Amino acid sequence: MINTRSYLFTSESVGEGHPDKVCDRISDAVLDACLAIDRSSRVACESYAKCNIVVVGGEITIPSIGQRPVDSVINISSIVREAIRDIGYTHSDDIFHADKVFINNLLTTQSPDIAQGVDARKAKGKKTAEQGAGDQGLMFGYACDETPELMPAPIMFAHRLGRELTRIRKTGKVAWLRPDAKSQVSVAYEGGRPVAVTNVVISTQHAADVDHKTIEKFCIDNIVRKVIPKKLLTPKTEFLINPTGRFVVGGPSGDTGLTGRKIIVDTYGGMGRHGGGAFSGKDPSKVDRSAAYMTRWIAKNIVAAKLARRCEVQVAYAIGHPNPVSVLVDTFGTGITTDEKIAQAVRKVFGLKPAEIITQLNLLRPIYQATSAYGHFGRTDDLDSFTWERTDKVDALLSAI
Repeated sequence: MINTRSYLFTSESVGEGHPDKVCDRISDAVLDACLAIDRSSRVACESYAKCNIVVVGGEITIPSIGQRPVDSVINISSIVREAIRDIGYTHSDDIFHADKVFINNLLTTQSPDIAQGVDARKAKGKKTAEQGAGDQGLMFGYACDETPELMPAPIMFAHRLGRELTRIRKTGKVAWLRPDAKSQVSVAYEGGRPVAVTNVVISTQHAADVDHKTIEKFCIDNIVRKVIPKKLLTPKTEFLINPTGRFVVGGPSGDTGLTGRKIIVDTYGGMGRHGGGAFSGKDPSKVDRSAAYMTRWIAKNIVAAKLARRCEVQVAYAIGHPNPVSVLVDTFGTGITTDEKIAQAVRKVFGLKPAEIITQLNLLRPIYQATSAYGHFGRTDDLDSFTWERTDKVDALLSAI
């Protein structure tokens, strides 16, 4: 049934300078570098950052280089420093600085046991010669008609705040802005529809010589009122800007960073479920990432086709096995037909084997650094890269229905 009660829902986003997002960026930068050399690269890269230290670990196999070490074709240190530099940790007072961090490289090759399950070849004990899933697991995709991006309003607004804050910072026109930042938006719902923004929180790192009133006025006037739809702001909307009063020490200097620790920020802000697997640093043979992109593509096309106002798609896989072990469509009572019929149409229109997902979404490309901040979904600014945001299967779904 459609939700008719009144309630508040809150989602947060974090900026690219947040320590966890720094690590996501580094991991995806390593992935992109590998894919640029060899589209068949297998990458599972994790990063850790604290103070002036970055640790990069995980498993990488680049078939085209044979037995040569990864470092012979990819300069990991250079990739790490460039990622940090692009984020903006280049100020003279930064402890965590692009040119000064110490980098520990703990990357090894992929386990042959995992490789034989994923590779499209026969192997002893493997039931098929097709490419299998890189791991077992369950993945979710979600879409709704609350915003033009077909995303939940709270997370979409939070991302917009963060992106605008970063855009202005990188112009250099506001010299006191620093890379670390968080945003949070609370939205009031009535009858399942967003009707007002009740609370906006922005915490932005800043230089030591700027006063709190300047920060507060700038963020309200130039970020919040520019990004949040005017019709949703009311006289009762509360703005909490740097509510601790001071945010000078930020990034990995102030907190520890780790790849994959902001998975709800990466997806739907808690509005849709999450299977648990992180995305960044993983090549698309890992269904944690590729199948999550696939289910978003499916859910978005279902909503774009007006088959439902709200839709969640779940798939699950077994390691080494090509076919999903389950497919579920839930429209939460908003569908124009049964969820079972929509699920049948999904199986007709979309190929759900890992190899099919990779082909349909053209995932074997160095496109992933751009996904590492401000969400993997709702990114309609570049549909050539974010192919899972296309709504190109609407007609096919309607025909199948």
